Amino acid sequence: MKRLLKWLGLAFLALILLIATPIAYTETMCRGTPLEQAEARYITDPAWQRAEARTYLTYPEWHIVYAYEGYAEVLKRADPHNFPYTNAIIGFWSSLCALTQKADELGKAGTDAKLTIYTIGASFTLEMLFKAAYEETIGRVASWTSDTSPQDKVEMAMAADYATFLQEIPWYKYDFDAWYAKLMAAPTEGVRSHERRIALGIEWKAKAAYARLIAKAAGAVGVDELTMRIAIQGVTPDDLTAYPEITVISNEGGIIIAEAPRYRTFTKLVEKLLFDYSQARILEIAGNDDILISLDARANPVLRDDLNVLSITNRVGFYERTRVLVAMKVNQLHTLTPTLKLSALEHIYDY
Repeated sequence: MKRLLKWLGLAFLALILLIATPIAYTETMCRGTPLEQAEARYITDPAWQRAEARTYLTYPEWHIVYAYEGYAEVLKRADPHNFPYTNAIIGFWSSLCALTQKADELGKAGTDAKLTIYTIGASFTLEMLFKAAYEETIGRVASWTSDTSPQDKVEMAMAADYATFLQEIPWYKYDFDAWYAKLMAAPTEGVRSHERRIALGIEWKAKAAYARLIAKAAGAVGVDELTMRIAIQGVTPDDLTAYPEITVISNEGGIIIAEAPRYRTFTKLVEKLLFDYSQARILEIAGNDDILISLDARANPVLRDDLNVLSITNRVGFYERTRVLVAMKVNQLHTLTPTLKLSALEHIYDY
């Protein structure tokens, strides 16, 4: 018994060290020098301005979204133990250094922002490690008894639905209980069915309980705005009537101030606007002129020399695809069009 406790203690310490190491490295080795920043020219109302450094600090949360997207992709063709859990963890921490340095250039990242990143990073790391440990052992053995159980099909559907949900809505608002009910309602057909029923049931019930706690905490501090203001040139208010998501606020001297949705909807909106109107220029987003974007590219991508590439990582779960993080000026977003012949605009990180 003493030997078991000793090994458990050592395993716990190793786990703490594993999580603490990238945090310590980021805090000590990933510092950037603050650069002088121009004040907002068009969106001058402080109520509609967002801290510019946030464009880099929002990516870690999106990395987790992408990991679940990759997990859903893997389940379309393989079992859960085929997902590269370790690569998902490495991808989170490896990109954080360059992002922190760029955030420092635009203004020091606040303690709250860093604490949030480290907390979600630690939680994500633990989840991936525990899931990998289970799926690579018990889960793998159970998968040998059945090609695809009814419970596997429920998980496949849930993973796809969850990945889509996370593109626009915080994870803690997801209805894990509803999917737990579907899991329990699925017919059982052998060992794999019972194993999935127990494993996924525990996981989803735990996530449902944790989500309720996070939802209460989020409610206490308030929710983030779902819209922001942008400055556009090269189009008219009449042109923008074709985009119901955009609300024109003012139009002076050919500069339109408009309100637009955030998150994935904003990325799709910008892509469509710049495709429809090649002369359109986005001058500011939430009072800022610097932005982080990501490209979905093939493996070993050939990129333009003028792109300020921060990192290139594998898109976990997607065969021979990479994610390219690029820092650029807002008013240069229209120049991405030639680049997208070999890649796709994945996301604009809107502070």
